[in-house]
Amino acid sequence: MERPPGENLLARFEQSLRQSRAARMHLAARLRELEAEADSVRAELAEMDLLTTQTEAAIYRLLSSVIGSGNFSSATGFPTDAELEAAMHQATPPGRGHGPAQVERRPQIPIVRNNVEALSDRFMDRTIPQAVTLLLREQGGPLHVNEIYNRLLEGGFKFTGQNPTISVAVSLNRNTRFRKVAPGTFDLVMRDASKAS
Repeated sequence: MERPPGENLLARFEQSLRQSRAARMHLAARLRELEAEADSVRAELAEMDLLTTQTEAAIYRLLSSVIGSGNFSSATGFPTDAELEAAMHQATPPGRGHGPAQVERRPQIPIVRNNVEALSDRFMDRTIPQAVTLLLREQGGPLHVNEIYNRLLEGGFKFTGQNPTISVAVSLNRNTRFRKVAPGTFDLVMRDASKAS
């Protein structure tokens, strides 16, 4: 028996509504991923600004001390490269290395490997937080999301999204079990409690 025309129209509207809701959920999830990525980029920019400011301050101090002393031989009225180099060595405290600005270098960010083969299936039936908890326990310290991603793939974890490292970061950001210790780097909030659970 054929449905009345009103029921077919209602069924089409319901299907359209379900599709709209699914599309909205997908867009909202994508927006959260992009916001997490934007936070990471902002943190990187802040670090670059700090490094730039420290370097500019060191250059200014160096030039001020050399030009203020007036002890240079150049006919142009500016110190030569050799005189600047000598002033830098005088300004560097013993044991601090060479150069005006001794800035602590950030650890190298691990690369995302495209050709990772699963070495086991231990993460196959786990969620991202469950699998990452195991990884961080074994590591005994924080890991960058790129390294977490690589190790999850080695453990047989199957990612479904287009941006898996962002998915990892968003998942860990939302979970109170983890804390962000550096841009893109996470650790367990409480290591002793994690061992007991």
